[in-house]
Amino acid sequence: MPINSFEHYPMSWKPEIDKSQKPIYQALAGQLEQDIMNGLLLPGTKLPPQRELADYLDLNLSTISKAFKVCELKGLLSATVGSGTFVSYDALSSGYLLEDTKPQHLIEMGATLPDDASYEPLLHQLKSMLQETDYAKWFGYGRAGDSLWQKDAAVKLMRKGGFDTTADRILLSNGAQNAIAAVLASLCKPGDRIGADSHTYPGLKTAAAMLNVQLVPIRSEQYEMSPDALEYACRNENIKGIYLIPDYHNPTASVMSMNTRSRIAAIAEQYNIFIVEDASYHLLTDQPLPAIASLAPEHVIHIAGLSKSMAPGLRMAYVAVPEAFKEPMIKALYNLNIAVSPLLTELTARTIVSNQFETLIANHQQQNTYRNQIVNRYLADYTCLGAETGIFRWLLLPGRITGAEFEALAAQQGVQVYAAERFVVGSSIPERAVRISVCAPDTVEELEQGLIILRNLLDTLI
Repeated sequence: MPINSFEHYPMSWKPEIDKSQKPIYQALAGQLEQDIMNGLLLPGTKLPPQRELADYLDLNLSTISKAFKVCELKGLLSATVGSGTFVSYDALSSGYLLEDTKPQHLIEMGATLPDDASYEPLLHQLKSMLQETDYAKWFGYGRAGDSLWQKDAAVKLMRKGGFDTTADRILLSNGAQNAIAAVLASLCKPGDRIGADSHTYPGLKTAAAMLNVQLVPIRSEQYEMSPDALEYACRNENIKGIYLIPDYHNPTASVMSMNTRSRIAAIAEQYNIFIVEDASYHLLTDQPLPAIASLAPEHVIHIAGLSKSMAPGLRMAYVAVPEAFKEPMIKALYNLNIAVSPLLTELTARTIVSNQFETLIANHQQQNTYRNQIVNRYLADYTCLGAETGIFRWLLLPGRITGAEFEALAAQQGVQVYAAERFVVGSSIPERAVRISVCAPDTVEELEQGLIILRNLLDTLI
């Protein structure tokens, strides 16, 4: 114990470490991680100032700083300039939302799955392809030169979504989540900081944690990233880029206004940061707004994932990349082995070029609208955010119950939903809300059964 007495000092964490363990900062980081994982330090807890902790443990300030940095890079801590260091609210959350197997004895309303009744155009196109004499080529290795006309299909798809680009900027990825990982791997170094909404797509959290990229929560206003908060982060938080889902934001189901898109694009140009624009849900909107990439084309990596608008099994994403980022992205996609299937690439491109994708998306929108009308009917007395062509909703909870508590109660009653805690970033406080998937239940009858259970639970909270 140092000379100063901390016997009655109100410190939130008083670790005991064996100083014979070398290096000491790793031992301290291990103790901090253990205390967080064991629940001794709860999410949101503010840690003692580093200087006070150094005095308490009779260690150098640099040792404390190194230990905190190790835990920060693991996503366990979140440091805010002027406010201190906190245990992250998402320290214990998992970035994986889709289980290895379909949940047993539960009505699945957690995973964001599109309806499976709209795949007929894909089926017809696939049957036609397999009847061609040279069908065997789609079961071999794909070559870059084979995909030139398929990139034209990507341009056509993006144009429908409000972004006009050129084929020379298109790269292909095995799904949007892999494209996000490739962006972080190519444009970031371990320890770099990326801005994101305070609630965001867990796939981003998983990729960032794997690559030791720290996520910095950017404050929202009316469920849109605040341009003022973004500008503050650019000036004070040393962020290198940001991640956005402008349309049907996951999980809050919001759509970013044109004014906010324009302001964010201007800030990216002013501070020379990159934007990862996840457009996975863009084509489900009735009248898509211009993509942010159209407003700042040299700063935005635009990812048009097809798993939500066409079919999850396609595992395809078209990525429009500014020239300055293209070479690093190509290397990342290659080195991470994010190859695309020639069969699925061809199937997707043909579906787009033949305009069958228009029918496919329209069918999805029709099914989504029908199911959302059912949600509106059963949950009319509660605030359930989201548009009628979306595949999930953001249900705000009455009373004082947390999202995690409601998720557990719903599971006990036979319904799977996902709590806000699963999506929260850093030291952000989780909203008292859950995400409910509209199209995951196999049938409309199963959806109604799940909604009845959820409504009855909500009624008990009033």
